[in-house]
Amino acid sequence: MSIDKAAVERVAEIIATQNVRFINLQFTDIAGIVKQITIPLDQWNTAVDHGIWFDGSSIEGFARIAESDMYLVPDLDTFAVVPWGNDDVATARVICDVYTPNGEPFAGDPRYVLKRALAKAEEMGYIYNTGPELEFFLFKPHANGDLLPLEPHDLAGYFDVSTDLAHTVRRQMVRALQAFGIEVEAGHHEVAIGQHEIDFKYGNALRTADNAVTLRITLKAIAQINGLYCTFMPKPILGINGSGMHVLQSLMDKRTGKNAFVDPNGLYGLSQLALSFVAGQLAHARGFSAVIAPLVNSYKRLVPGYEAPVYISWARMNRSALIRVPRVRPAQPQSTRVELRCPDPSANPYLAFAVMLHAGLDGIAKGMQPPAPAEEDLYHIGEERRRELRTMPGSLAEAIEELEADPLMREALGDHIYERYIEAKRLEWDEYRISVSKWELDRYLSIY
Repeated sequence: MSIDKAAVERVAEIIATQNVRFINLQFTDIAGIVKQITIPLDQWNTAVDHGIWFDGSSIEGFARIAESDMYLVPDLDTFAVVPWGNDDVATARVICDVYTPNGEPFAGDPRYVLKRALAKAEEMGYIYNTGPELEFFLFKPHANGDLLPLEPHDLAGYFDVSTDLAHTVRRQMVRALQAFGIEVEAGHHEVAIGQHEIDFKYGNALRTADNAVTLRITLKAIAQINGLYCTFMPKPILGINGSGMHVLQSLMDKRTGKNAFVDPNGLYGLSQLALSFVAGQLAHARGFSAVIAPLVNSYKRLVPGYEAPVYISWARMNRSALIRVPRVRPAQPQSTRVELRCPDPSANPYLAFAVMLHAGLDGIAKGMQPPAPAEEDLYHIGEERRRELRTMPGSLAEAIEELEADPLMREALGDHIYERYIEAKRLEWDEYRISVSKWELDRYLSIY
């Protein structure tokens, strides 16, 4: 393992000045759920020099019992003191990469899958930058601790002030994110009752994926401290907007350091490379749907009428399109980017960014051209126009079939995660398919 001595010294100073005595070594399973091993401070040098061994056989999608031994290597750039639950003794956290006993990156580590995709982009001369925008709901638990029936924390709407009861909670969330080194740009109430969004700075996709994972656990912790429950479930309430994870994207030219998506003379200010990137993502949208919208519940968000994209299209002004090209100030062309609007915040950001990047790079490699932009409101189009458009999968089952039908997705995820991911999602769908819902009981029990 190569060790950055400057980073080691920086971390040592944090440990000394902040009185750190425990360190959480964190990683994610294939579903994007954070896992951790806590070590006392006297084991920190061992973790840095040699890694910390653990049994991966019980981690979703990781390894069989016969091949379970693996170890965690800390990414020192992610070291930060946890800003809650500390009294006189502080706990820090660090995000880790997973390795096999022979010193190779573990193929089932979602962070490695994204690193591999980023390396492919670099081979083509580009750096992939993203800006995920995660929406979430805050609910009030009942006196007995139960969440059901759901009770939203407030009845406010988009950008409301006087009826927004969570402004103090959001400020606490922002401060906690800042303590992790995340540069927060804005926070606000979203469209639905009890729904919110906190956005952080755009940047390198590996770091923004780390930040998205950190944001989810941080917001849940701060909500709990305030007697609330934070959820990133895509569609918790029927009849109102669900939560998305819109992802802003661009490629930076490695040689020049400039945004490769910029062409002032191009359509919407986009370069030909950007148009091919968009075309690649449109071409593979159905194939990567099961990764960027990974739950049974995800497909109850991706329906007409609630600002979630259904039709595979792109546009500038039209927020019902799958990919949107946000306007930029004439004096700031380097901020040009494209926004993929179908992901939701339950997705594993490492895997989501990896498949999105592979799709865009495929469009570039093949010189794909996107269809004509669809600037009309796609939720209110005629039947003839509707037949001209491809749609996103209507269920997790359909999304799994599309994932299996797209060879690029196996390449993007790698055989290990691809096979285990499909296995896990088929099991999830089968459990849902054979369950008996309240709707069925309400609809049929008294009649039949």
